[in-house]
Amino acid sequence: MSALAVYRLPYGKFATMIQQTDGEPAELLSCAELNGRQGFVMAPFEITDSHPILLIRPDKVERISVERGMRNEENSFLQDFSCVPPVASEQSSSAPSTFRFSLSTPNTYAIDFANFHSQLELGTFRKIVLARCAEEELAESILPMELFYRACDLYPRMFISLVCTKKGGCWLTATPEILLEGKGTDWRTIALAGTVRLEGEQLSGEGETVNWSTKNIQEQRYVATYIAECLEQFTSEFSEEGPFSVRAANLVHLRSDFTFTLPSNDHLGDLLQALYPTPAVCGLPKRETFHFITHNEHTPRLYYSGFQGWLGEEETHLYVSLRCMKVEDRRYYLYAGGGLLKDSTEEQEWQETEAKLETMRGLLVKSE
Repeated sequence: MSALAVYRLPYGKFATMIQQTDGEPAELLSCAELNGRQGFVMAPFEITDSHPILLIRPDKVERISVERGMRNEENSFLQDFSCVPPVASEQSSSAPSTFRFSLSTPNTYAIDFANFHSQLELGTFRKIVLARCAEEELAESILPMELFYRACDLYPRMFISLVCTKKGGCWLTATPEILLEGKGTDWRTIALAGTVRLEGEQLSGEGETVNWSTKNIQEQRYVATYIAECLEQFTSEFSEEGPFSVRAANLVHLRSDFTFTLPSNDHLGDLLQALYPTPAVCGLPKRETFHFITHNEHTPRLYYSGFQGWLGEEETHLYVSLRCMKVEDRRYYLYAGGGLLKDSTEEQEWQETEAKLETMRGLLVKSE
């Protein structure tokens, strides 16, 4: 076993498992190097020699059911996932209801918030995204595939993936944000931003009753405008619909859909180079906020807020790595972030990241 990935598309009943059987995944240092390539892509927020874009070669591909009662627990693919280092090889029989350790605290977040927000007050940036990492430790480890199945059960609306490589480690992701998806000449992407936590009776709907604040509307508009400007460099045939509310777990976001045509898929890497990172995970202006984040954020993002998914000749499904965690034996590193504007407050932004972290925390508690 060299590298493994398994992913399920939103509302899918099956997942696709991909294995590279020998050698290590290709290591790329720019999105442009993805032109004309095929495989499962795992890209970091900041591409470096130590955290490059990883391209898993599809030596073996298999489709498996993710529906309860239809799962083949004896599948050889699943056995390979159970032994990927640094994940423990024994499954936990239960998970504690409380966690013993947290990496990020309100105090460390306050330092970062003050630093980031000061740049908005000075007018240096229009928007900047601040992320943080929380560490959870369990009494016993949980098999990675068990976490993947739990995510499929809890989050039918999201793209779910589990990726394990020697270079990048083992990552579980549940994300609602499409970066690039399509086949042939027909393609789409989305502008996703703004967050409200659903409570009470709202949990029975799709977020249609949410009243959006000016801050959330403005934040999403920044992202949509940026994407439109990027697409204009590659095509004159694109359309935008939205924004509208979409649910992701117990959160709801504002989303605009972009559909467009490309003469061929030979240069998808160039398009990804232009799109990524979007203001949804970085800020505006893009280059300046990216530099500030990578030099000032308390915890390196690694593969959080990068992108991942299948890049293929016939079809492509690439998603932004939003709600995710890195799995290391009994320790789980959970990542979340939020977009800051000039009128953002520390308490509101902290609570937003707490709500986003619950997407992954919910997987660490075994349901009855």
